[in-house]
Amino acid sequence: MSGTYLGMPAFPEAARAAVHDPGLRGNLRHATHTIRGKRARAVAELDDWAQLREAGKRIKDHTLRYLDRYLVRVEEAVTAAGGTVHWAADAEEANRIVADLVKATGESEVVKVKSMATQEIGLNEALEAEGIRAYETDLAELIVQLGRDRPSHILVPAIHRNRGEIRDIFRSEMGEWGRPAPEGLTDTPAELAEAARLHLREKFLRAKVGISGANFMVAETGTLVVVESEGNGRMCLTLPETLISVVGIEKVVPTWRDLEVFLQLLPRSSTAERMNPYTSMWTGTTDEDGPRAFHLVLLDNGRTDTLADEVGRQALRCIRCSACLNVCPVYERAGGHAYGSVYPGPIGAILSPQLRGTGSEIDASLPYASSLCGACYEVCPVAIDIPEVLVHLREKVADQGGKGHRLEGVAMRTATWLLDHPAALNAGERLASRTRKLHPKRLPGPGAREWTNSRDLPAMPAEPFRDWWKKNHA
Repeated sequence: MSGTYLGMPAFPEAARAAVHDPGLRGNLRHATHTIRGKRARAVAELDDWAQLREAGKRIKDHTLRYLDRYLVRVEEAVTAAGGTVHWAADAEEANRIVADLVKATGESEVVKVKSMATQEIGLNEALEAEGIRAYETDLAELIVQLGRDRPSHILVPAIHRNRGEIRDIFRSEMGEWGRPAPEGLTDTPAELAEAARLHLREKFLRAKVGISGANFMVAETGTLVVVESEGNGRMCLTLPETLISVVGIEKVVPTWRDLEVFLQLLPRSSTAERMNPYTSMWTGTTDEDGPRAFHLVLLDNGRTDTLADEVGRQALRCIRCSACLNVCPVYERAGGHAYGSVYPGPIGAILSPQLRGTGSEIDASLPYASSLCGACYEVCPVAIDIPEVLVHLREKVADQGGKGHRLEGVAMRTATWLLDHPAALNAGERLASRTRKLHPKRLPGPGAREWTNSRDLPAMPAEPFRDWWKKNHA
């Protein structure tokens, strides 16, 4: 299992199997429609939602404009509060820093808070290679880990699983990772949750090292913030003796007042709640409470390259709410695995190709994994114009060539020449009309074949428009 899944097939190929899986499509349709409806009701409660959304956008844009200053301020504040800051240029460096920090404690196990950044860099696999076992403690992440699976949704990583599948995973796999599932476990939500609670409790109580991400970092105080719904995050953040947080550099907000905006935007857009059940904040260390050692790993991993793109940089506003996934018709049918990234759906289609580049087949295909309907932009709590970035990235992919784009270029040049030579165009139109009975209803070749599998080519008229006009309007 890889954190970035490079080497996977391009999106169209990966999605083909998913759209023919009725079980997967049923799971996705039920879950996304349920979350979508709850979110809409939660947002409708606020008369000033549009103003909050605009405020979130402006705060993020301001922070990205002066990101270098705010990151230095974060480092100074965290250090002054007793923490240690590490800078990681890429995934390899971040994984090495974390592994070294864990080994320095003498421990071989860690408990983890759900973290997109650590998934992005493949931290669990890197730690395993160093003889360190990482235990996911979020319920959905636990399901994914026990099932040797991959996340398929930003907020609900196991959204592609139903209750029966989860029960079977718990029954067969829990014993290998720790406390086994209770005898006679059924698929009722209460029993599944209790089995997970008992399984994880022993890990919380013996863990000496915790690893987290962060939803936000407040520059003025060096405070980190994690919002979650289960309480596992708070256990990981408070019980271990050492806490290591891996955080993308774009997660900074300048002040506590700015944080207030996002603590209203994020819960309603993600879990459709007025506020998260657990909002944990910590600033450095203290002798009286919490971990005795705190390490903050600031992760770049392609973010400064993304920041340099004036159109694409708006993807760094993302607060990982997943609202765009729940309204996307493409995600609903294809599922998250087809995107080949821990960031699926519309935001993944613009974020992954920028963080990783468009050199691989999967990343070059992601900007095309959209109908450009605009639903993602409408629900984004920080107003990321995802369709605009998708089109922008498509231009980049087209500029770098490839078989399909070369054929498209030939077709465009041919059409340009014909339109510049009316006599040749007239001759071609007449020839096409006279041979129309021989025309196929389906086009051969990749791309064109898929396009005409579900639609007929327009029928060729009996005569060109020019000839018809001359006869009827002489």
